[in-house]
Amino acid sequence: MTPALRQRAAAPAIDIQVASPLWNAQPSAEQTVRDAIAAVAAALATGDGEVSVVLTDDAAITKLNRDWRGIDKPTNVLSFPTPKGAIMLGDIVIAYETLDRECANEARAFLHHLAHLTVHGFLHLIGYDHQNDIDADVMEGLESKIMASLKMPDPYRGRDLGNA
Repeated sequence: MTPALRQRAAAPAIDIQVASPLWNAQPSAEQTVRDAIAAVAAALATGDGEVSVVLTDDAAITKLNRDWRGIDKPTNVLSFPTPKGAIMLGDIVIAYETLDRECANEARAFLHHLAHLTVHGFLHLIGYDHQNDIDADVMEGLESKIMASLKMPDPYRGRDLGNA
């Protein structure tokens, strides 16, 4: 597919549920999520399907992390892909407090980090993973490219210098 056709690829249908009032502090969060998913769809021509995004808090994501992964602590993002071929691609869940804490600790802009976590979560839904170094390099490279298309900083730049 040519780059021009890729740019015109429609984003999947996106249902966003704001499940915590903490997100009221970020009125651009929903649009940031939509833009991030559209950027992945444009870069990888993955326009078909539906995705659900839940913007929640640490308490809710801790419960999901414990129930689904056996890890009893909050995390920034969880992805729950559906079986291949389904119209529904899956769910992405993002925790406000963990995201906000990471921004403070790593000197990141909130909406940039939200976009990155959305890109990361959506890549998981469409089959990417980082279970080994090769897969991690591929996934991180895509994330960097997609963030650049959003005119946002590379989330991995400076990582080895302790800056990110």
